[in-house]
Amino acid sequence: MHSLEYRITQVIAYTICGAAALCALLPFILLGIASFTDNTWAAVNGYSFFPKKWSLEAYRYIGVQWDQLGRAYLTTIVITALGTIASVSITTSFAYAISEKEIPGMNVVSFMLIFTMLFNGGLVATYYSYVRLFQIKDTIFALLVPNLLMNSFNVILVRNYFTNSISVSLKEAARIDGASELRIFGQIMIPLSLPIVATISLMTAIAYWNDWMNGMYYLTERGGGHLYTIQIILNNINENIQILMQNASAASQMGINLSKMPSTTIRMAIAAIGIIPIIIMYPFFQRYFVKGITMGGVKE
Repeated sequence: MHSLEYRITQVIAYTICGAAALCALLPFILLGIASFTDNTWAAVNGYSFFPKKWSLEAYRYIGVQWDQLGRAYLTTIVITALGTIASVSITTSFAYAISEKEIPGMNVVSFMLIFTMLFNGGLVATYYSYVRLFQIKDTIFALLVPNLLMNSFNVILVRNYFTNSISVSLKEAARIDGASELRIFGQIMIPLSLPIVATISLMTAIAYWNDWMNGMYYLTERGGGHLYTIQIILNNINENIQILMQNASAASQMGINLSKMPSTTIRMAIAAIGIIPIIIMYPFFQRYFVKGITMGGVKE
């Protein structure tokens, strides 16, 4: 039987957590409601949790371009899957290498990791290197490699997890039994590191799913338009609407009725379409995410 003080503490704690969770959910609720709000009403009254007029016009406008959107969705799923697998493989391998303190030169490699996390050559030098040296322009590698293939913060999280959460005696016992480093890494370290692996997998997948800047920098409409991801397409739709709204004469020549164009609610519909897969995926990783961040962020 719990004491009265304990029950009061639990009630207060659950109340605070519930209020915080509600505050976190409110923007998503508003996003969904606003995407179904009538554009004319929203333009006059703004976004509201209780709109007086509803409409599917924003989704109809997006649906007209579904052939392009469907291809972009498929491309995004493929890029996210390939990029996440490659990134997690490189990150965990790198983290395992620098966690072995007895290997000569690992301190230098660790310094290089930290240095490049804090300093970089800038956008011009990065663009020149990827386009002129690595020839990734208008290729699938333009969406996989720049800024996303390996993240220094993720490497540090995994390294700390390997160092602080997995006993050294396990690796020593495996080496005594004749296990190679590759076998130790694949059959001992990775299975025992599922929380941190799931954590960096989720963060990497979100980064790939939401990325549109690499497409803007390294893909051209003529040469790499077939590689456009959902974020690039949605961003282009939004920009096209803004251009048409600012140029009424061009819109009239194209036979477009600006009064029926969902220029306000389209932003919410675009955001809703973009985040649905992430919302669906997150609950499956949540328990690993919290545990991985907690343990991976601890340093001896």
